[in-house]
Amino acid sequence: VQLQASGGGLVQAGGSLRLSCIASGRTFSRYNMGWFRQAPGKEREFVEAISRSGDITSYADSVKGRFTISRDNAKNTVYLQMSSLKPEDTAVYYCAAGGRTSGWQTGTPSSYDYWGQGTQVTVSS
Repeated sequence: VQLQASGGGLVQAGGSLRLSCIASGRTFSRYNMGWFRQAPGKEREFVEAISRSGDITSYADSVKGRFTISRDNAKNTVYLQMSSLKPEDTAVYYCAAGGRTSGWQTGTPSSYDYWGQGTQVTVSS
């Protein structure tokens, strides 16, 4: 599975962006999907995840009520709708695909088998 993330950019605090991640191949619906981010000088951190069918989602407390993950299996795409953006949301955002049944909801990186190249999100104050 190859993942291609897009949609990043520069936005003012309080603004919104929608990230997209399209997967190659015909097995997209077999994978739980996650979004992670990494800010300069910091470790990669979990943002949100969604189950294969899209009926279960999980998120980090830092984005609760502001970010929403969704997926369209017919389009092999997972989305991250980001609203009320803050300067501390500035990071490179990565999408990931995982086939394991455990760990994906809590954002355990080892539960994800494939990673996209990342897209930069910069939030100005």
